[in-house]
Amino acid sequence: MDFGLKGKTALVCAASKGLGKGCAAALAREGADLVITARGAAALEATAAELRQKFGVKVTAVAGDITTQEGRSLALAACPSPDILVNNAGGPPPGDFRDWTRDIWIKALDANMLTPIELIRATIDGMIARRFGRIVNITSSAVKAPIDILGLSNGARTGLTGFVAGLSRKTVRHNVTINNLLPGAMDTDRLKSNIETMAKNAKVSVDEARKQRLAGMPAGRFGTAEEFGSACAFLCSAEAGYITGQNLLVDGGAYPGTF
Repeated sequence: MDFGLKGKTALVCAASKGLGKGCAAALAREGADLVITARGAAALEATAAELRQKFGVKVTAVAGDITTQEGRSLALAACPSPDILVNNAGGPPPGDFRDWTRDIWIKALDANMLTPIELIRATIDGMIARRFGRIVNITSSAVKAPIDILGLSNGARTGLTGFVAGLSRKTVRHNVTINNLLPGAMDTDRLKSNIETMAKNAKVSVDEARKQRLAGMPAGRFGTAEEFGSACAFLCSAEAGYITGQNLLVDGGAYPGTF
């Protein structure tokens, strides 16, 4: 299937590793040029070089913290009119809500709700004018099935989901779609950190906590950044113009509900 992305430009946030890198690689594979962001300049430049060599597309690396105004300004200066926007930022730390002050909550909301909204606000009118736009927000399976130790993420990402639900119904008539990708247990640094927290809380070894986490996975394994990226690339494709306002779980069947 031709995804119709050759010659398109994608802005992919937090793309030096993990799920962001998986999405960037899948879009590059389909012929899209990239502007990628991340806080760590060295890792970001290494990823950019890897994607250029592997896929032969233009890749511009912009180091900065996308959750700050300065970081967003740098990214948008390098890519003011993207055809594709992939919103992504590291999730807030796990913990007990009793320990979270207002400042901690505001930081989580800034990173995982308000930053994506700011980037959408800055880019969506151009997409509407060109009559093509694809926005994918990387959120979390916790939006559908909250995880007790991830209350900051549960709250912030659910807020973004509610915002997208309304806006996406207004933009689709202009061939601009907005969807959310909800990763479950993906084999990333984030999962390792969460398992370490689970091990500490349960007073078991990290290996034991990992085994317990795997035992609850219908797929019998954790997901990969590569397959997550492929799902992102499809939602960004010309073929997906009739899909909007959706929350696509990529969780190996872990969510037990019918809907």
